[in-house]
Amino acid sequence: MKIEIFHASKYGNGTKVAEELRILLGAKGHEVKVHHIDDAKPKELPSADMYIFGSPTRFGGPIGEMKRFLKKAELPSGTKYAIFATHSQVLPNKRTGIMPTQDEIYQMRKTIPALDEILKEKGMVKVADKIFEVSADEMKGHLLDGWKEGVGAFVAQISP
Repeated sequence: MKIEIFHASKYGNGTKVAEELRILLGAKGHEVKVHHIDDAKPKELPSADMYIFGSPTRFGGPIGEMKRFLKKAELPSGTKYAIFATHSQVLPNKRTGIMPTQDEIYQMRKTIPALDEILKEKGMVKVADKIFEVSADEMKGHLLDGWKEGVGAFVAQISP
């Protein structure tokens, strides 16, 4: 299967996830290429059997550059896609010390649903999605321990 990965990455976390995807999917025999959206033209995307899109999260949603990229992208209806997002790790409320519920976490994390909406309007077919948590204790957070195992689980959904 030919897979094209397009990601946005400000601090390198999306790049790490995309490269690990390339390695693991390539080991399964797939032809995989990775592109940062800054280096791609959305109206001239290479043809593929599947596209994987990755976006960092700002204020709970995908960055504007990724949304604009996908809105302009010319992708064939019926094509498969997968999405990954980097989100800040879930921490207790600073005032109360209480962890948010699963429903509250879902309400805070809008990156994947927002990108899904854009891609489904193009008639694309979703295969999988995955959130990778980034440490919230520093401005340029790093991927939390276990992220490579998370990539492995994501690959298993994409290519069983």
